[in-house]
Amino acid sequence: MDWIAIDLVVIGGLNWGLVGISQDFNLVALIFGYSIIARIEYLLVGLSAFYMIDFANKKH
Repeated sequence: MDWIAIDLVVIGGLNWGLVGISQDFNLVALIFGYSIIARIEYLLVGLSAFYMIDFANKKH
């Protein structure tokens, strides 16, 4: 579960980096269009970010 969340957060970060650099290049939208699949991807990235907050606060 941890690796899935890490992967999704990295994908989201890279996508936002591309949007920041080019202002209109959204890799998720390019791959999936503006569809329900893209919205699910955005939702999963957001949920993964919350999971990473919990993961980062765990005592090892």
